[in-house]
Amino acid sequence: MGSIENLTQNYPMNPLEPEEFRRQGHLMIDFLADYYGKVENYPVRSQVSPGYLGEILPESAPYNPESLETILQDVQTKIIPGITHWQSPNFFAYFPCNVSTAGILGEMLSTGFNVVGFSWIASPAATELEIIVTDWFGKMLQLPKSFLFSGGGGGVLQGTTCEAILCTLVAARDKNLRQHGMDNIGKLVVYCSDQTHAAMQKAAKIAGINPKNFRAIETRKSSNFQLCPKRLESAILYDVQNGLIPLYLCATVGTTSSTAVDPLTSLTEVAKKYEVWVHVDAAFAGSACICPEFRQYLDGVENADSFSLNAHKWFLTTLDCCCLWVKDPSALIKSLSTNPEYLRNNASETNKVVDYKDWQIMLSRRFRALKLWFVLRSYGVGQLREFIRGHVGMAKYFEGLVVMDKRFEVVVPRLFSMVCFRIKPSAIIGKNDENEINRKLLESVNESGRIYVSHTVLGGVYVIRFAIGATLTDINRVSEAWKVVQDHAGALIVDAQLASCEANKF
Repeated sequence: MGSIENLTQNYPMNPLEPEEFRRQGHLMIDFLADYYGKVENYPVRSQVSPGYLGEILPESAPYNPESLETILQDVQTKIIPGITHWQSPNFFAYFPCNVSTAGILGEMLSTGFNVVGFSWIASPAATELEIIVTDWFGKMLQLPKSFLFSGGGGGVLQGTTCEAILCTLVAARDKNLRQHGMDNIGKLVVYCSDQTHAAMQKAAKIAGINPKNFRAIETRKSSNFQLCPKRLESAILYDVQNGLIPLYLCATVGTTSSTAVDPLTSLTEVAKKYEVWVHVDAAFAGSACICPEFRQYLDGVENADSFSLNAHKWFLTTLDCCCLWVKDPSALIKSLSTNPEYLRNNASETNKVVDYKDWQIMLSRRFRALKLWFVLRSYGVGQLREFIRGHVGMAKYFEGLVVMDKRFEVVVPRLFSMVCFRIKPSAIIGKNDENEINRKLLESVNESGRIYVSHTVLGGVYVIRFAIGATLTDINRVSEAWKVVQDHAGALIVDAQLASCEANKF
């Protein structure tokens, strides 16, 4: 056995010395503050080529330590060029993943504590704060009391919507099979629309649902790409007549492609006739429903079994933070609980505490509630509402700019803070493919690095999505973005006209 002196000599490193942590922490905050101060100057979409980083970093890790200053210099010169800047005020692609001072500081505190809150006893505050903040948030959304801990339901902070859908699907599957027999898993059917996020199909695959029993029901432009209750019921009746078992419906408030809102009241009425579990996915648009003028889009949620939204999208809370509420927590627990001897404890044995390990896929879990708590307390309901309204107002302004330019059209009605638009077919002379022209417009705009937008296809039509939600975006950025779109569109239209004229010569 070695002496204390020998052990000290052999292990000289202290990777968490408080004063050195303080010094480096200040450096890191300064670095990030500087980054946010100049993020607008970077090309929004990274301009690097695949494999760029492997060409400029060493092939193996350093043997000797390097200073934080040296590492941060490499971040500046090597990593930042390969980042697509989601926090840029000129980021209008996908959906936002916005952040805030409160969200970052809450994340920092959570990371600093680094507790693993799989059960109540593992860190009581982590569990109890999560119970409190999910009930707070649920009340802000005016969710039915049955979704709150105070009403027999409850909320849990998952990583992403993918996890929330998978967990509820597994709970619905097992509940159904306990009734119909485990041998019937091949008969279970899952329903959604063709606008539902791909997370639903992925979850069905993982949960063991027969791919032939996945129903993505077609939507139509005439109904703004909502899931039609009559078409849903027709699909269910057809399956029942063929000996299959309707299991699960995913309805959406704010689809990814166009922010369409499915008619929850009518859909849940159909689903309940056939004992189908209804999950409402409001990943992006759910946050807006803290505003009274948007709460109508959740009408009918009282008849659903589960509901989720991503606070890391439009609620100033850093990735990852998906809020899931369920009416029947026992359904999750029966499917997802494990109770090995090494995790047994007196508190859990009393059944008076929540062990969140039984509400999710993973065993380990981070103290996510801290950052959501910071956001709720730092800004309050009033400021959070105004923040969301500001983005909706900017989207309305952008929509007006599109309408005023006769070369463009809004493809579907705007509901929240995203506008779907394209160059009109009538603006394109000759036999040019209208979808191809709009695709070229998207690529041209994004390659400029000045703004970043994304696309979708709705009813066969290629559409540009302009999603407002980055924390630093303001009305001036929106105006400048529209000028970028107009300039690139003008050049493309002229090129298309010239090409058409050349073709007509022959």
